[in-house]
Amino acid sequence: MTPFICPLCQTKLQRIHNTQICANNHHFDIAKEGYLNLLPVNAKNSKNPGDNKEMISARRAFLNSDGYLPLAEKVSELVNEYLADYDQAEILDLGCGEGYYTASLAARLPEQFMINGLDISKVAIRYAAKRYKNINFCVASAYDVPLADNSLDALIRIYAPSLESELQRLIKSNGYLLTVTPAPRHLFQLREKIYLQVNEHAEDNSAPCGFNKIKQVNLNYLLNIDSPAILQNLINMTPFAWKFNEQKMLDLLAEKHWEIECDFNIEVYQKE
Repeated sequence: MTPFICPLCQTKLQRIHNTQICANNHHFDIAKEGYLNLLPVNAKNSKNPGDNKEMISARRAFLNSDGYLPLAEKVSELVNEYLADYDQAEILDLGCGEGYYTASLAARLPEQFMINGLDISKVAIRYAAKRYKNINFCVASAYDVPLADNSLDALIRIYAPSLESELQRLIKSNGYLLTVTPAPRHLFQLREKIYLQVNEHAEDNSAPCGFNKIKQVNLNYLLNIDSPAILQNLINMTPFAWKFNEQKMLDLLAEKHWEIECDFNIEVYQKE
């Protein structure tokens, strides 16, 4: 049974052949890759909302190089730490993209845990579901998550926007919210190539209403890149891609070797 619910009437879904059907007879086809598209047409702000194919391809290629593997490992380690005493747990990776961090969680958590991934980008979810068969994926909005109230033991939010009201609704009492945001020095050397004066990222990560911050971790490491393709993918998966003109990019690629700081703030909150 899918953990996701009908986005139109919030009732449970039941699988009949290759379709999920709710009590009010709303139908949602299961894609051949195994995911559900639960984004109502009237909730779309464009034909293909979310990251475009080029950005997703760049991010997928960069993540496959394991440049952010230390982050994936640290997030999984923290979730393991706080759910160590759980026999069963339901987890959502909100804004999961291509499923890189979701898969890391699934590989490091007990196999009886239910791992779910959600993103508004159909292209990203299609890739995630095709590659990671043991995870429940759906296309939906982070602002209107098709999961039941108080259903999650942990919610992971890596760079993804969300509503505090949805966090409060979804996470069980005493459940956990883990967030990842850029710390002051994140990709500092790239930003030096773009801006005359580089401003460090702000660090105002206060607890959402109804939650208490119980842990903060700074993860900082140096990324050594020798491949122009990997560097290009890193740039193209960020908003910096729009800031590099052709000459700036040529000058950067001519350097042959790049040392770039990765700097992340990881916060763990517990619901009151």
